Amino acid sequence: MTEATGDVTGASEATGDVTGSREADSRVDVLIIGAGPVGLFGAYYAGARGLSVAVVDSLSQLGGQITAMYPEKEIYDVAGFPAVTGRKLVADLVEQARQYDPMYLLGREAQTHEVTTDGRHHVGLSDGSTVDAGAVVITGGIGTFTPRALPAGEDYLGRGLDYFVPDSAPFHDANVVVVGGGDSAIDWCLMLQPIARSITLVHRRDKFRAHQASVDKVLAHPEIAVMINAQVTGLDGGAGIEKAIVETKGAGTDVLECERVVAALGFTANLGPLRDWGLELHDNRHLVVDSAMRTNVPGVFSAGDITDYDGKVRLIAVGFGEVATAVNNAAVHLDPDAMLFPGHSTDNPH
Repeated sequence: MTEATGDVTGASEATGDVTGSREADSRVDVLIIGAGPVGLFGAYYAGARGLSVAVVDSLSQLGGQITAMYPEKEIYDVAGFPAVTGRKLVADLVEQARQYDPMYLLGREAQTHEVTTDGRHHVGLSDGSTVDAGAVVITGGIGTFTPRALPAGEDYLGRGLDYFVPDSAPFHDANVVVVGGGDSAIDWCLMLQPIARSITLVHRRDKFRAHQASVDKVLAHPEIAVMINAQVTGLDGGAGIEKAIVETKGAGTDVLECERVVAALGFTANLGPLRDWGLELHDNRHLVVDSAMRTNVPGVFSAGDITDYDGKVRLIAVGFGEVATAVNNAAVHLDPDAMLFPGHSTDNPH
């Protein structure tokens, strides 16, 4: 099979921090679009089949929706784990795939798609690079994530303002303001409280979208201040954030001393440029696949929440099985003489 060529952009930690920069375009057997749990398992499975693989994702960290929205929330329906946090699950998947040296191309969106005369797939990325792949497996969850911006203080992004928290270290002994009322906002409060100097949650409504049990923990926590019917209308400081201005309905303005602000306002998700690839869509949001996880475009497969077929169940556990099916069928697409079923992993020497 093809040896991966080009810039092998690695992950320096299991959280998926990007190191290195693109030096050349890449040629691989399989391109996986989406670095969530399903895509990461696909990277392992492609490697186990002897295929070179690149994984592209528009986010700058591995883990997709889990890393972006609920890394500390426990997941109960992954086989073999009575309970596992999203962060732990992603870290283990990265470690599982590491033995096959997948190429991670993070912070880049897959945009254009062209099939060459020899049946290979040229995928153009948002940074101007291309990936030449024998097959493509789309595991993009519910599409490309774009964080909803904080209405004020956007110029502090990277200087104290964050949209998600891949690393808790910068929050040690900091005064932290968390903005939002969903699962991610509540999770950040509970995760950061033990290490922060102070935590204040600011939510523009008096109702929360997060799981009630987690909301109750935050509301009952003596070390977490909660401001409802309130909005952050400005950030102030020098090189970094020093103050957050909060307007509370009917109660006027407060100035909060803080060094870190987490704007957990949710993400918009859409298929983006994938809509222009000629893929059959259902409800204008999901890719239609058959039992082999093939889309209507030869050589393009899909797995995970982004797919649709009769009886589809959108669970991580289901996605793991789907991506194994997709990769095995991609292997046969690449080499018609290859066996569809590769045998059990227990039969393979390691």
